[in-house]
This record gives sequence, C-alpha cells and structure tokens, in this order.
Amino acid sequence: MSVKEKSSIRHTLPTPESSPPAPQEASPAPGGWQRWLPVVLVRSTLFEIGRIASMIFFAVTGQFLWPFSFKVRYRYMTLWGKFTLWWLKVTCGIRYQVEGCKNIDTRKNGLIFARHESAWETIALQSIFPPQVYVLKKELLQIPFFGWGMALLHPIALDRKAGRKALQKLVSEGLKRLQAGLWVAIFPEGTRMPPGVLGEIKIGGPMLAAKADVPSYLVAHNAGEMWPKNSFLKYPGTIRVVISEPFNFYGQPPKQIAQQMKAWFAAHLLSRAGGEPAVT
Repeated sequence: MSVKEKSSIRHTLPTPESSPPAPQEASPAPGGWQRWLPVVLVRSTLFEIGRIASMIFFAVTGQFLWPFSFKVRYRYMTLWGKFTLWWLKVTCGIRYQVEGCKNIDTRKNGLIFARHESAWETIALQSIFPPQVYVLKKELLQIPFFGWGMALLHPIALDRKAGRKALQKLVSEGLKRLQAGLWVAIFPEGTRMPPGVLGEIKIGGPMLAAKADVPSYLVAHNAGEMWPKNSFLKYPGTIRVVISEPFNFYGQPPKQIAQQMKAWFAAHLLSRAGGEPAVT
C-alpha cells in the first residue's frame, strides 16, 4: 500500500470484507511484561480490593435510593465509576484520552455503539457521555452487589435465548428510554472481543437505530490491551478512545446499518495485533 493510500484510510470506510485478518487473542502474560509480572500482580490486587469494596458499599447504600428519581440514583451510582477510574490510575497506572468529544451534541440524546474488549468501557462510558442506560444480558442483574447496583440504573436486560422477542424488547424498551431523554449504550458485537478482533455486528442495535430518529455515535478504543478480557492483571498505559461524528441511521435497512458500523470499526481498530500492551 502506498503512503497516499495509507493516509486516506482514515477518510474512507472500507467494506467489511476488506477487514484485516483477525489476530490471535493475547496470552495472559503478553510479551515484554514477564519480568514485571510480580509488580503488575501486586498493583492489580490492590485495584481489585478497592474496586470490590467500593462496589459493595455503593450497591448496598444505593438500595436506599429506590424511592428517588432515576436522576438522583444515576448521580450517586456513577460516583462509583468515577472512583474506579481514579483508583485504576493510582494503582495500575491506566489512564485514558478521548478523541472526538466535540462530536457529542449534548443538546439531544442519542445512541452509543461501543466496541467491547474489556470491563473498562462499561465503567468509562458513564464519564464520557451524558446519563445513559445499558443494554445487557439479564444474567448480569443476578450477580450479587454488581447486579443490585446496575438495576438502579434502569438497564434494558435481555434474555438471549428469547430470540426475536429479545430483539423486539430491545427496540421497544430502547425507544422508551430515548423518549424519556436518556441515552442508550449498546455493545453491537454482543460480547467482549480480543484486542484487534472485530466481531459481527448483531442486528438488534441496527434495528433500534433504524427506528430511532436520534444521532448514533460509534466508539472505538483499545482498553483490551491494558485490561484484557478475563484477566486479573491490568497493565499500565493510556487507553485511547475515539468517538465518531454522529451518524443518522433513521429509516435505513438494519443490515445496511450493520455494514456501515462494521466498516467504521474496521477503519478504527486501535488495538495492536495480539493485544500486547506496550511496556511503559
């Protein structure tokens, strides 16, 4: 590929078929970090102690807020997310920078379609976008403490085994949340993916985007490099977040919307092949 072609890739949307081959999932001890693993282990342990203790505190105390409005509950529960991001920076040296905040029009609520590589984005999106609800699998609400706290935020909980009924619920409940002035956050791939691996876009999100006359924002990041999927260890570094300009998917065929989403995400794969974090 010529230099000119490389420079133009940011301004064009490749077809999903042109996406690069999927790299292998990162190993538990990425290259360059073996000798630092004892330090990483200690720092990760400190983080988890603080994260779990604070989660229990907010989940329990938050139960007293059920009589209050969603706005009150949201403000209180998102304090946990802000604390967790701060504690992650203090203990594990993980920071983040956001590109495209100016693209967010806070005067009108919308849809958030974010890549899902880590647990990090489920916490950080609340600090980047206005008040929002998540689309998630209903099993998450059954997790002690975490589920109790999440229930306070009025999520759209889906039964994945329900098939078409789940899709119908996503669209109907999503439209209700939007009409109430809330944002709706969706992980369009449906599950966490290894760094640098782009999964298929599930049709539920595009179906909602086609029915909702609101802007849609796509969010790419490389959190899976610093906070890998199913990994206790967290590696120091700066997570890069990129927010797209608003898309207007209203009235378009859902399959066409899914193709546009996949093309944008393919052009903004921020994780390195294999997901190995840089030694900093």
